[in-house]
Amino acid sequence: MDHVRDVMTSSVEYCTPLDNVYEVAVKMKELDVGAIPICENDHLLGMITDRDIVIRGVAEKRPNSTRVTDIMSEHLITADPGMNIEDAAKLMAKHQIRRLPIVENNRLVGICSLGDLAVHEGSDDEAGYALSEISESPQVHH
Repeated sequence: MDHVRDVMTSSVEYCTPLDNVYEVAVKMKELDVGAIPICENDHLLGMITDRDIVIRGVAEKRPNSTRVTDIMSEHLITADPGMNIEDAAKLMAKHQIRRLPIVENNRLVGICSLGDLAVHEGSDDEAGYALSEISESPQVHH
């Protein structure tokens, strides 16, 4: 059985608690990603998603200079690199998350996304299950 370490992205870009929301947004744009881990000495402290910036940043009228620690999500669902892919997909589906931080010895070692599961050979069932369980926000048509 394949494990998360076989499909995860191991070169993960991150920001630190010293960065501000503007710097995170710029990094998201440069990397074309919707989530950035917040780490200190490779220790995962939290995660900021594009949604966090909108909901906890813009909607609460916080300036771009707001510290990342003020808007990041701290209570994260994580996995170990040895977790099998099917269990990772179920975990992502259960908690409605699209990106699963992979942590070993309290250090961030990778990120597993739904895309990673989808492109893994033989993982159609796992990725399909996770995708079907993770709902998109309904589109509002005017």
